Amino acid sequence: MTEEERILNGILFSPSHPELKVIKLRSHNLSHQYSQMFEDKAEEREAILTQLLGRKGESCFIQGPVFFHYGVHTEIGHHFFANYNLTIQDDAKVTIGDYTSFGPNVTIVTPIHPFIASERRQMFDQNGDPKSLCYAKPVTIGNDVWLSANVTVCGGVTIGDRCVIGAGSVVTQDIPEDSFAAGVPCRVIRKITEADRACVINRKSWRIAVL
Repeated sequence: MTEEERILNGILFSPSHPELKVIKLRSHNLSHQYSQMFEDKAEEREAILTQLLGRKGESCFIQGPVFFHYGVHTEIGHHFFANYNLTIQDDAKVTIGDYTSFGPNVTIVTPIHPFIASERRQMFDQNGDPKSLCYAKPVTIGNDVWLSANVTVCGGVTIGDRCVIGAGSVVTQDIPEDSFAAGVPCRVIRKITEADRACVINRKSWRIAVL
């Protein structure tokens, strides 16, 4: 089993393994290249995202700057938008659905480090060699989800379709579909209903196009 296969199987792995360092260096360089590129260089930015990500849908726009740890472990659906300073530490798989939007400073972190201090320094790997080891849990974010500014999503979390996550939240557990959730740790506050429609709230001043 390769070191990357160990990651994707949720097994302890060595982040400093040469095999993984090659993948990460490529992703870091492409992330930096994207972040330094002017916004009107649309074709060039699109080409970098295509190289960087495991899968990218149509009409995917990321404002930048961005940081992807592995890049190839992240799959993004159609019509995705992310505002400034997106960080995805995608040691494990990160899957983002269609028509999902992120506010500024959204962070997704999949690695999990040992609680015991001595184990954070070194453990024995599968060959009996002392190494710095950790493991990672995947993150899944559904369709039509809105993550507000400064949201952090932790490893192992699934956020269901059509959810809204309030600004500054730290999501440590699954959020069921059609939920408004917020807080540290993030908790479901209520279900999103027809009463939340902007055309109901602002009936006199707005006309909403239903797509």
